[in-house]
Amino acid sequence: MNENEKLQSVGEEAIAFKGLFKSVQLATTNAQGIPEASYAAFVERDNKFYIYVSELATHCANLRETGRCSAMFIESEKDAGHLFARKRLVFKCDTQEVARNTPKFDEVMALFYDKFGKFMDAIGKLTDFHMVELTPTHGSYVAGFAKAYHLNGQDLLQITHRNDQGHAAPDQASQQKLDELA
Repeated sequence: MNENEKLQSVGEEAIAFKGLFKSVQLATTNAQGIPEASYAAFVERDNKFYIYVSELATHCANLRETGRCSAMFIESEKDAGHLFARKRLVFKCDTQEVARNTPKFDEVMALFYDKFGKFMDAIGKLTDFHMVELTPTHGSYVAGFAKAYHLNGQDLLQITHRNDQGHAAPDQASQQKLDELA
């Protein structure tokens, strides 16, 4: 397998990885730069993520104020081969609210009903909830030790190595241990 085929395979793996999740972890900040870590249930359409979040959640105000966030999908600790090398897919995103009473809102809300069922009957019409569109601008995928990649370009399918040198080991014994983990 040549290098281009390997990188294409990594892109396919990253796409499959995000398909394993029903929620996404979010990193947001308010207008003063105060950080907030949270999560939200999501649906995906046309390479964008959509969340439906309450005004009671700090991240809702942060997304509306700043128009950006980081979205992360991460392998569970119990499924990880090694705690220090959990698989993770992270996107930097631009965000915007999807207005109610628009065709887009209705189309995406139908995806929420399909994915989350009857629970949406309870919150689907609550007016303190807002639909937010997360548009990834670039990303990264870590598949394990020394397996870190940038995702860029259209549909984020331009995959490149994050660092061709890998980790910097101080001696041969440490390098051998790293190589065994990779």
